[in-house]
Amino acid sequence: MPDRPESGAERREGDAADDGPENFAAGEHPARDTARGGDADDGRPENPGPEKHPGRAAPGHAHDDVEDGGRGRPARIARAVLAGVLAAGVLAFLAVLGALNPPRELGVGTDRLGPDHAEPVAEYLVRAHDSLASADADQHWALVSFTEPVAPQSIPAHSGGLRIGQVLHRVPIPGVQTPLVAVPVPAGDAVAVASADAAAWQIQDQLESTVTSDERYTRIMTVAMSRLREGCACTVGLVVRGTLPELRNLASVDGIRAVEALPADAVAGHFAVSPLLPEHTETVAPGPDDAPVPGN
Repeated sequence: MPDRPESGAERREGDAADDGPENFAAGEHPARDTARGGDADDGRPENPGPEKHPGRAAPGHAHDDVEDGGRGRPARIARAVLAGVLAAGVLAFLAVLGALNPPRELGVGTDRLGPDHAEPVAEYLVRAHDSLASADADQHWALVSFTEPVAPQSIPAHSGGLRIGQVLHRVPIPGVQTPLVAVPVPAGDAVAVASADAAAWQIQDQLESTVTSDERYTRIMTVAMSRLREGCACTVGLVVRGTLPELRNLASVDGIRAVEALPADAVAGHFAVSPLLPEHTETVAPGPDDAPVPGN
């Protein structure tokens, strides 16, 4: 098996905690000693309540104020006032702390790049063009869709020199639906070029972790993995970061079909991506999946 690449495409996994509350069975209490000066069933209660001793005042009753010379009530009032002042102070402190340290905005969680399912291609092209029309000078994340799939070595030439954040791969096989693989990458052209091999590893991981008897699915994944490792022309798009003037310039480069920008406050990792594939000519919809799968 080939060595896994070490650059930019490793999958990040979170740790899952499995600790849970302990469950105690109901009714598990130590046995009580019922022989307190006699049998427990002799009709005499173990703990006579205050009503059995009318001459004895229960704690917390008004008798305390009489017996301590009236000092109990003022003391309780003073404690209550002090507790109220402390509570108000804590609330004021928390309010000031929240004002000084507001929560960081993570951007809109529903942001997405690319055409919607069943959207007419002509409408998406207009929408993508309009997303570049603003006059701000901020950096924007943007989706670059190609007219034709390109080989990994051609990725830098299709980025306009902008920072690449994600490379999108899909092996084209007529009449066969193959997976779209998105590979996040750090800055640098070398890791972007190497992302094709990383995409192959992602497909292999998915294939090995999937339990299925679908022979067609297994053949499709195997062929896609093999072609990506051979350096096929299978890169269909990029996610880049740049200013709107830079993105407009990129949109005019040969081989670039569309460039769509997100608002400047969009956060990396908090938006979905679905490129405009070269085979989408009229409407964005899956093509047929009934052709034989090639051997390689």
